[in-house]
Amino acid sequence: MSAEFTAVVERDDDWYIAYSPEVPGANGQGKSKEEALQSLSDAISLILEDRREDGLRGIPKDAVLEKVTVK
Repeated sequence: MSAEFTAVVERDDDWYIAYSPEVPGANGQGKSKEEALQSLSDAISLILEDRREDGLRGIPKDAVLEKVTVK
């Protein structure tokens, strides 16, 4: 899955802190801006994977699952 999210990056002394307002709880950090953005990307992936698995629990066996593309 490929999607774009807003990343807010702030500097805190020697660290970069990143978070995404669209994905509550998703944040990352690193010694460089690139590390913080990668950390944030990893966090978003984990959160979305967990929400997807949680959301699919209890779906009736005869339900049809389809994919949609968001642009």
